[in-house]
Order: sequence, then C-alpha cells, then structure tokens
Amino acid sequence: MLIELSWFIKSFEELSTHELHKIFEERVKVFVVEQDCPYQEVDDKDLHSFHVLKLEKDNALSAYARIIPDNEMCGFGRVLVNKEYRNQGLGNELLKVVMNYIKKEIKSSKIKIEAQSHLESFYGSFGFIKVSDEYLEDGIPHITMVCILEED
Repeated sequence: MLIELSWFIKSFEELSTHELHKIFEERVKVFVVEQDCPYQEVDDKDLHSFHVLKLEKDNALSAYARIIPDNEMCGFGRVLVNKEYRNQGLGNELLKVVMNYIKKEIKSSKIKIEAQSHLESFYGSFGFIKVSDEYLEDGIPHITMVCILEED
C-alpha cells in the first residue's frame, strides 16, 4: 500500500513539543539502542539546527536528519530512516532534500559530514569524498567526508 508522506524542515523553535519528542525518541532508538552505543544523543547542536523530518499521515516519523548551518562549510547528521520504512528509497530521498536545502536556502556550496565508515559508498553516490583516515566516534568507525555542490 502506498502511503502519502510529507517532508518538513523546521528550526528548533518551530518544532512542536510532539515533533521534538518523536525526533528524540527515534534518534535514541536508532543511535543508542539499535547501535548499542550509549552516548549523549541530544546535544546543543539541536538548538541551532534545521530539522528535516518526514511524517506519515498518522504523524509517525519515518525519516529524519538535522542540518547544522554554516555559510562556509555546512554539515548534517543524525541521518536515520525508521526501521519500518527502510529499503524503500527514503534514505536517498532524505539526502536529496537535505542537500537541496543546504544549496538553495542556506546557500552553502560545501558540506562536511562525519559518516559511519560503512556508509562511505552511500554518501559517495551523492558526491561526497573521503578526506580523513578512519577514526572512532563513540566506539563506531567514522570518516570525514566533503562534498562541493555544483552551481545551477
């Protein structure tokens, strides 16, 4: 069954308490519980980020990322797709929405991310290039990747 989903991009102040709860609940579920990685998941970057979320008709959160704005070298992270919605192309759709917002609204031409190492080819398919050796972040192998956005 095809379910209509909607994308929203909001500053921290624009999020409702219900949306914020859904975001934090899903992030903890994925990054702390699923990945068995106890760390301080909620941080001060949330206060200054744009939150990209995809909601179902019943308001369940199916995909999420946060954009950390910077005109010089923007970043994003906490990229997730709810377990129930994986393998349906939402990760690709999410990255397109995030990168388009960075380019058109933040007007940044460079993006720098700290990616889990096993996702190098996924991010590489969007033009990201590995610029660091592998390192551990909260016990999980990561790499730094950069993408230069082309002008239209």
